[in-house]
Amino acid sequence: MIQVDETLAASELHRVVEEVVRQTPVFDIHTHLYPPAFGGLCLWGIDELVNYHYLIAELFRSSSVTPQEFWAQSKSRQADLIWDALFVKNSPLSEAAAGVVTVMIKLGLDPCRPDLKQAREYFASLTVEQYTDRVLEIANVSDLVMTNDPFNPTEKAAWKSHKDCPERFHRALRMDPILNDWEVAHAAMAAEGFKTHLQLSPQISDEARRFLDHWIARLSPVYLAVSLPYTFKYPDDSTCTRLIQEVVIPTCREHRIPFAMMIGVSRQVNPALRDAGDSLGYADLGSVERLCAENPDVRFLVTVLSRENQHALCVAARKFSNLMPFGCWWFLNNPSIVEEITAERLELLGSTAILQHSDARILDQLIYKWAHARRAISRVLAESYSRLMADGYPLSRKQIERDVERMFSGNFRRWAGLPVSTGR
Repeated sequence: MIQVDETLAASELHRVVEEVVRQTPVFDIHTHLYPPAFGGLCLWGIDELVNYHYLIAELFRSSSVTPQEFWAQSKSRQADLIWDALFVKNSPLSEAAAGVVTVMIKLGLDPCRPDLKQAREYFASLTVEQYTDRVLEIANVSDLVMTNDPFNPTEKAAWKSHKDCPERFHRALRMDPILNDWEVAHAAMAAEGFKTHLQLSPQISDEARRFLDHWIARLSPVYLAVSLPYTFKYPDDSTCTRLIQEVVIPTCREHRIPFAMMIGVSRQVNPALRDAGDSLGYADLGSVERLCAENPDVRFLVTVLSRENQHALCVAARKFSNLMPFGCWWFLNNPSIVEEITAERLELLGSTAILQHSDARILDQLIYKWAHARRAISRVLAESYSRLMADGYPLSRKQIERDVERMFSGNFRRWAGLPVSTGR
């Protein structure tokens, strides 16, 4: 029999699980956030929050406003249109709308007002530096990982000017054009003085690796990342496969950096919606298994966009110890689906997955995305522990704290080679 101190009573379980999940700091391993020093790249405040692309898509379902009319307006006017349609004339039932309500209530603002005057006055009274600290405290986020794109001219300029990046804002080197649009990537590299060409050769692959080495030296990223379409196949005779084999995998191996793949996007099914116009598709996860099998010394972080791919990802992770599933990405970040995927991962992988990331694009979103995720995760964990206790397994608060810390922070820290807290 396992010796356990301070064994919990069954009647205490749900309260203790909810409390531990709420109080445990999280390492948010995938966001699109930037620190205040990055100026316009750091998005925050009520107009940004209400103009989230999920809510923009919902506006067109809930009003007669057309995309053409919407994009012609100023950002504040766009926010007014969304607020009126989704929060005044309708109840905010969708996850994205409910998230705005959560943020406002946590900040002491009234989400039932007919306009955004109160909220705008509140944010006008703050500096972004003050607000950043407050959001991270409310969300109980100890660290986060940015998405850093050297092919984005604005961000590239920011890094070249040596913008300050706080220790808790970790970097991830995003390389989508390299694998998804080599024509664009090689032209951008060539403009920076790298001797690349549209036609691949060993020399061109070496130059692409030198480009990645350059940005790894500048960013010290915790992983290399790419968002891949649902049609992604590996291996095949594509440029993408060659670049993975000749550039990405050798770079990850040399620098001992994980390769993060976010698989399942279907881009711009409705271009009129701009960022809101992307969709998803079912992917072949045999490609992930083949990558893991060919490269047992490389660590892979993988999340998938299709709900139907989740079971295959869990099964693949059972077969390959160099594969780490993470988060409920994009359209999966809804409480009902988060609960389903979390339960599936616990049942197949125990505490060895990374349950969630926020994917936040606006600073304020950390508040609601983690508040809602913690509620969903608490319910699933409590049910899992309940089954153990019903079978006679003694359980303590310390065990729950250990498990939650591992899934909220420790698993990623170990995967990325970062220091692991020894507090629990």
